[in-house]
Amino acid sequence: MTWKTLDDMDFAGKRALVRVDINVPVENGVVTDTSRIERIAATVDDIQSKGGKVILMAHFGRPKGQVVPEMSLEIIAPTVSDILGLPVTFVNGDYAEAVSEMADDDVLLLENVRFHPGEEKNDVAFAQRLASLADIYVNDAFSAAHRAHSSTEAIAKLLPACAGRLMAEELGALEKALGTPERPVVAVVGGAKVSTKLDLLGNLVGKVDHLVIGGGMANTFLAAHGVNVGKSLCEHDLADTAREILGKAKDAGCEIILPKDIVVAREFKANAANETISVDACPEDAMIFDAGPETVAYIKGVVENAKTLIMNGPLGVFELEPFHAGTFALLDAVAEQTKAGKLVSVGGGGDTVAAINASGHGDDFTYISTAGGAFLEWMEGKTLPGVAALG
Repeated sequence: MTWKTLDDMDFAGKRALVRVDINVPVENGVVTDTSRIERIAATVDDIQSKGGKVILMAHFGRPKGQVVPEMSLEIIAPTVSDILGLPVTFVNGDYAEAVSEMADDDVLLLENVRFHPGEEKNDVAFAQRLASLADIYVNDAFSAAHRAHSSTEAIAKLLPACAGRLMAEELGALEKALGTPERPVVAVVGGAKVSTKLDLLGNLVGKVDHLVIGGGMANTFLAAHGVNVGKSLCEHDLADTAREILGKAKDAGCEIILPKDIVVAREFKANAANETISVDACPEDAMIFDAGPETVAYIKGVVENAKTLIMNGPLGVFELEPFHAGTFALLDAVAEQTKAGKLVSVGGGGDTVAAINASGHGDDFTYISTAGGAFLEWMEGKTLPGVAALG
């Protein structure tokens, strides 16, 4: 689908209501990670440089339609001001009056939209109240685009609407990775449970050439093959589902890549005594914590021949040394190919972003999505209401 961007709008003398995601971690009243705030700066700067006034709206936490003081965006407003290098006025009360008094370079930050019971119900009346404040609606919160809420979906039908810089960047990267990718395409999917990613796997086998399955998910597929996985995390009740996915992949010509060798231990702790063995030799009292070097070498070969890679999940328990080795070796290969201009690489999801950053490759992927649920639903092939509303 196509959507309008900031370049398609005339902001001169107009008020822009911008939906952003600044749902950042806060400890003792202090924002501990400002990256989400930093990523909205390009959109704010652009609108102001084109003569527009910026009104920000966002959510913070899950107040479920109630006013929860510790979830007030007032806590975050000073940090937003510092990072944008602009005066940011927090508004809790008469929005219309605050908007009417805006100076040209002022930025308004409205109170947590989820304090209003109509927000998560996609209430049109609440959307109309918000829309009355502005001339143009800008959605720069891809991470909230999988929700049909008043501030992401209903409002886009009430004002001229477009994607902000961050949203457009995200959509462009995702389209390049799975919409119209350059082949061969490899997907890496990891995580604890197959049950949480059934839709994802079902969609990917029809779209990618190679599907690497890692983490606890791989154990379920191995068990479905009749491989003993000892005491490893495994959803034995999903064996039939795993076999069904394997069958779909075979019909679609998609290679499923599972571990050939494994790193096992008997304790879930860093530097636990471990051994690397063939995948079919897992002791009854052991747990699989990582893919072995033979597996990783094979995956690296696939990556080196690929043109596009999309990653959602690690190969093993990367948080614990030395079980990070497989995931980090894979990320080294992805980074090398990307920096050489041979690979378009897109990573997303909490564990994936954590692993990429821990490996020192935060700047080496083509695009890293911090969107979580929206990224996963997009990978599953689902229509995201907040994106569809911009079309």
